[in-house]
Amino acid sequence: AGMKFFLQYVGCFFAFFSAGFLITSTWTDCWMVNADDSLEVSTKCRGLWWECVTNVFDGIQTCDEYDSIYAEHPVKLVLTRAMMITADILSGFGFLFLVLGLDCVKFLPDEPLIKLRICVASGVMLLIAGLPGITGSVWYAVDVYVERSSLLFHNVFLGIQYKFGWSCWLGMAGSLGCFLSGSLLTCCMYLFRETSSGRLHSAYSLRKGYSSAATVVTNVHLPSSQTATSKMYAVDTRV
Repeated sequence: AGMKFFLQYVGCFFAFFSAGFLITSTWTDCWMVNADDSLEVSTKCRGLWWECVTNVFDGIQTCDEYDSIYAEHPVKLVLTRAMMITADILSGFGFLFLVLGLDCVKFLPDEPLIKLRICVASGVMLLIAGLPGITGSVWYAVDVYVERSSLLFHNVFLGIQYKFGWSCWLGMAGSLGCFLSGSLLTCCMYLFRETSSGRLHSAYSLRKGYSSAATVVTNVHLPSSQTATSKMYAVDTRV
C-alpha cells in the first residue's frame, strides 16, 4: 500500500508540472530567439502567436501579434499550434482525473478498484498527450536548426538568424514528463490491480461465508415445534 501511494504521488507531481510546462510553452513567445544576441542591442523572440523584441539596456519589450488564425501561415506554425493545444488539453484532463483517483481524495472511497482504473486511465491520457507535445516541439526545433544550417552552408546572411529558445525546451520537458507520469500510472500501478482484486474477492467470499454460517445457526436454533408445524403446513398445502 505504501508503494502504491508513493507511485500515485510521484505520478501526480510529474503530471502537474508537465501540464504546466506544456501550457506555458504554448502561450509564451520564445520558441525562436536570435542567435547573434552578442552583436545586438535587443533580444528578438518568436512564439506561436506573436513576436517580441526586448531592449537589452532598459528592458522595454514590444510585441507584435501575428495575423488572424484564419490568415495564411507556414505549415510549421499551424501544425505546431494544433499539436501543442491538443497536448495541453489532454495533459490537463489527465491531471484532473489523476487527482480524483488519488486515495487521499474523498471521491468514491468505497470503490478502490474504480479509483485504480481512474489512475490508469489518466496515465493513458498523459501518454497520449506526450506524443503531440514532443512531436510539435522537436519538429519545430529541428526545422529551425535545419533552416539556420542551410543558410550558413550557403553563406547567406539575412540580418537576424534564429535558434530555438526556452519555450521550445519547456515543451520538450513537459512532453517527457507526461511520458514519465503516464508510464508510472499505467505500467507500475497495473501491478497493484491483481492485489486489489484478490483482496476484494477474499472479502466478498468471507462475507458470503459469514452469511451462510449465520443462516445455518439460525436454522439450528429454531424450535422443534415450529419446524413440525411448518412441515404439517406444507403437507396440508400439497393436499
